[in-house]
Amino acid sequence: MEQSRERFANEVDVALAQSARPFAIHNARKVDARGVAEHYWLVSDGSAIIATGNRDDDFAAACASVGLDADTDSSSVSSADSGNAMTTGSAGSVTDAAGRMMTPGYVDIHAHGSWGSSFDDGVQGIRMARAGHMMHGTTRQVLSLITNPLDVMCANLQTVHGMMGARPDILGAHLEGPFLALSRKGAHDPECLKDPVPEYVDRLLHAANGCLRQITIAPELPHGIDAIRRFAAAGVVPAVGHCDADYATARKGFNAGAGIMTHMFNAMNGLHHRKPGPIPAAVEDPRVTIELINDGFHVQDPMVRLGFGFAPHRIAFVTDAMAATDCPDGHYLLGALDVDVIDGHARLVSNGAIAGSTLTLEKAVQRAVLELGFTPTDAVEAATLTPAKAFGFDHANPVTKQPLGLLAPGYAADVLLLDPATWAVERVWCDAHLLR
Repeated sequence: MEQSRERFANEVDVALAQSARPFAIHNARKVDARGVAEHYWLVSDGSAIIATGNRDDDFAAACASVGLDADTDSSSVSSADSGNAMTTGSAGSVTDAAGRMMTPGYVDIHAHGSWGSSFDDGVQGIRMARAGHMMHGTTRQVLSLITNPLDVMCANLQTVHGMMGARPDILGAHLEGPFLALSRKGAHDPECLKDPVPEYVDRLLHAANGCLRQITIAPELPHGIDAIRRFAAAGVVPAVGHCDADYATARKGFNAGAGIMTHMFNAMNGLHHRKPGPIPAAVEDPRVTIELINDGFHVQDPMVRLGFGFAPHRIAFVTDAMAATDCPDGHYLLGALDVDVIDGHARLVSNGAIAGSTLTLEKAVQRAVLELGFTPTDAVEAATLTPAKAFGFDHANPVTKQPLGLLAPGYAADVLLLDPATWAVERVWCDAHLLR
């Protein structure tokens, strides 16, 4: 198992380092935030999606424009080869989807690791954890870094910054801490929590050197609102979370520039008819993207359904996945804290607090459609376009160049093919590179 995972991680490294080539996919059922379409095709020139549609004559012409022969399927999808990375076809291929679903690549803006590694574990940890999520269709990811001593967090930010030039799948970093409420710390080390005074804000911004996308802040901290303003002014999207804020304070946080709510319902004061708290403040504000962990454990199904209906088109599925994701039960670390994973659920050894998840976005989408009855369009939107919007990645931008989140001309060539019955990921293209 470890050898096969290391081999896949190596293949991802090699593929992303090579120049992408044109590819085309046809005979698919397209599902994205704009809806469902049958007998669908797309063509990429090796940089972006350049054409889509459902007329065969148009497909042939689009293929010819990038030097592909529409009548030659050099790559096909079957259950026999779907589990092996890049065993068939090439980046310059025409793929017959054979009726499979085609979606944009998934975008996870809050996850900590996978395959036994964390995004805090340096270059090797990042490449292995990213491979684990890539295998399950997460083509782009904001790397969440756990609360640690400030020097460690600065070093981890520098590592993320250093990898972004060669890894288009890495969107930047999310700091979940150290500016969290002690009463809502969850699985974060209480010894490392701090009030976000200007000196700490400046240190983190300097270390990130432009790679910091998101930082979770409890707005009720003495310098919380000021820190939100400072980070927002620097181009970071602050997130309200791990907090005990009342409704008015949360509103102040959003008005100061916070654009995200970190995993709604978790690690925050909940809904109360006389003490509304931060959740209604986020729901009422159309500027705010609201994270939701759809694993049935962090948020049980009735509350997932309720929460998903709170803010249409603004709920982003996130995983909050830790190193144990896609791994056997056992003992793991979250930062410096001991974690036991039993039946796929991670809890701190010290006090039994939930310590991240073992969820993938593949599973979150599967649950939404197959177990909760969400429409395919809504479920896919929550894992693609909505998280991209949180950072303006749904438009052309300096980080991803082409926009993310839709299967449409001009968008990044991030594409998944899924089994139509199980919604399992079978093929993965990221930035026009075939990775699975």
